Amino acid sequence: MAAKSGSRRRPRPHGRLLAGEVGALAGVSGTTIGQWARRGYIRSSQSSDEPRVYSVEDVAEAAIVSELLERGVTHAEIHSAIAHLQGRGQWPLSEVHLETTVEPRPHIVLEVDGERLALGPRGWQVIVNGPGTRAVRLELRRENA
Repeated sequence: MAAKSGSRRRPRPHGRLLAGEVGALAGVSGTTIGQWARRGYIRSSQSSDEPRVYSVEDVAEAAIVSELLERGVTHAEIHSAIAHLQGRGQWPLSEVHLETTVEPRPHIVLEVDGERLALGPRGWQVIVNGPGTRAVRLELRRENA
């Protein structure tokens, strides 16, 4: 069956990691990884049965969620960003240009299909010249041996 025009075929996930391993790479506990998967912030794309099994791509999502939370973005805003992207048929967070505002409290800014969208009190709005932003970069943690 052919894919719909304009839809992107998701590549097959790579690797088989448990929550503790994902947490070590993302800088959080394995328990936190399990909670994020149950709440829909990340996926356990290899297996959603217990124990959940994650892919390398899921690690990228967890690292981005971790970075957003460290910057002060709320869980509700992260959930809203994921829902917005899923509505557009995109893998949440890791495949879009993602920024956060700088002041007074960080909010998510997405660049999707050539538009910059900021999450504010009235939902997602297109911005042209908005507040200063910081790009969110994928950064995996290294544990000391």
